Amino acid sequence: MTTLVCTSASNAATPATQTLSFASYPTQASYPTYPSFSSYVKARRPVLLRTARSLTANPSDAEDLLQTALTKTYVAWERIEDHRALDGYVRRALLNTRTSQWRKRKVDEFVCDELPEPEGTPVGDPADHQVLHDAMWRAIMKLPARQRAMVVLRYYEDLSEVQTAEVLGVSVGTVKSAVSRALGKLREDPELVLAR
Repeated sequence: MTTLVCTSASNAATPATQTLSFASYPTQASYPTYPSFSSYVKARRPVLLRTARSLTANPSDAEDLLQTALTKTYVAWERIEDHRALDGYVRRALLNTRTSQWRKRKVDEFVCDELPEPEGTPVGDPADHQVLHDAMWRAIMKLPARQRAMVVLRYYEDLSEVQTAEVLGVSVGTVKSAVSRALGKLREDPELVLAR
């Protein structure tokens, strides 16, 4: 799992070289074979893979995660006392491994000419937004109760005209005409004209 980060050429650092030595890793012959482990994996792999897939977004990552958890289980096979609780042990290994992967995720940096800064939309003053919000509610409160209910259901609760008509027990045509008149009154409200 790698996260890419772009840095400017002036901040780029030279990568450190690493040398891996495989002499310290044990060979396959140094591990004993467990027939019960093989039969457990054959029987429970589909269920455990579903669990791994629920922890990752990518099926390939899920297979790698399950393989790592099964490797940890294999190494600890002799220490596991209750083989009836293996699913819980493997699930815990899946979760711990995934958590470790998430914590250790690598952040790669690469050199680019310009930093990719997101172009944000200019955000106005929150106080101006609140003033407009308050003015809108005052204007809505001036509407007759029936028009107010229809405007709130249509535009604040995001109901369709049919749904609004059903909620209020009126026809769709009544909703259309009442909302149209209410919007006309809101357009003419002096507080909202000044706020525009």
